[in-house]
Amino acid sequence: MVRITVLALSIIGISLSHYFTPLRLPMLHDILQRLYYLPIILAAFWFGLRGGLVSSIVVSILYAPHIIFQWGGHPSMELEKYLEIVLYNVVGGVTGLLSEREESRREELRRTARGLEDSFRKLQSQADLIIRIEEQLRGAERLSALGELSAILAHEIRNPLGSIRGTAEILKDDYRPGEPKYEFLEILLKETDRLNRVVEDFLGLARPIEVERDNCDVQAELAEVIALLNGEAQARGVRLDLVPAMLPPVRGDREKLRQVFLNLILNGIQATGRGGRLTVTAIPVPAEDASPAAVELAFADTGVGMEPELMERIFEPFVTTKAEGTGLGLAITQKIVESHGGKIVVESTRGKGTTFRVRLPV
Repeated sequence: MVRITVLALSIIGISLSHYFTPLRLPMLHDILQRLYYLPIILAAFWFGLRGGLVSSIVVSILYAPHIIFQWGGHPSMELEKYLEIVLYNVVGGVTGLLSEREESRREELRRTARGLEDSFRKLQSQADLIIRIEEQLRGAERLSALGELSAILAHEIRNPLGSIRGTAEILKDDYRPGEPKYEFLEILLKETDRLNRVVEDFLGLARPIEVERDNCDVQAELAEVIALLNGEAQARGVRLDLVPAMLPPVRGDREKLRQVFLNLILNGIQATGRGGRLTVTAIPVPAEDASPAAVELAFADTGVGMEPELMERIFEPFVTTKAEGTGLGLAITQKIVESHGGKIVVESTRGKGTTFRVRLPV
């Protein structure tokens, strides 16, 4: 609407200038005559062929009476100005046609750009999919290697461990508490148990996890695990809090989910210094377009946090920050969560703490 108003005012203003300019000033009439090209060309650029022709026809209609009534006594001048009217229409048509072709070319370029953007997005999604598949393949390769290694460990280590433990228990009966050899045998038994737990972790990581589906009250399971670990938290000077919430039941394996909660809470307690705090929260998450309804659990500690390099590898086997850790607890935790159709992620800021988020479908 603004463009039409500008064109109309320009044409009317130039026409009135023609009519009110005396004929004794032919140079001014020549200048005004050329000014008509401006609205014609603008109309052609703005509205295409139709705009250029309509503008040139309007100019012709408004300019013709000026030629007939004011220049009628000058035949040579009159012919020149009629030819100018023809030129107005030629310029309006040609410019409008060129403008439409240019607009058509721009629209084609825009369509090409949109097509390229769509292709780029598809390629990017395919690249992301390939990366995820590669990560899954690497994980499968690691599990395959662990499976072979765990079979060897089960055969080569567990049986000798049983013999070592049995022998140590027999020898311990010959000594009394307080004697040096009794203490050494206690250490032997303790380290034997620790080595046996490492073997069990290997087996747990390598074996397929069989999940027994049942309705599980996540809030009640969290409360039991926190009650079990509250003594450990108090001994380390860590405050352990569970934020109450109304949650829908989760279809899952109670024992394996309790193992997940136990690992994450115990890790949080050990990572939090004296006077720190570990807060466990759970909220229901409504279903979205591609995601079912779920329960999201957050295990947030106020410890020292992790470096970005460690955070990227924290769920890999053998990655640990503990002096006596095996680096298998979080790998097994991730495997249990994924076997329930869930997902576990970690968020950490150096010096501010770490939060593990577990999402389980209801």
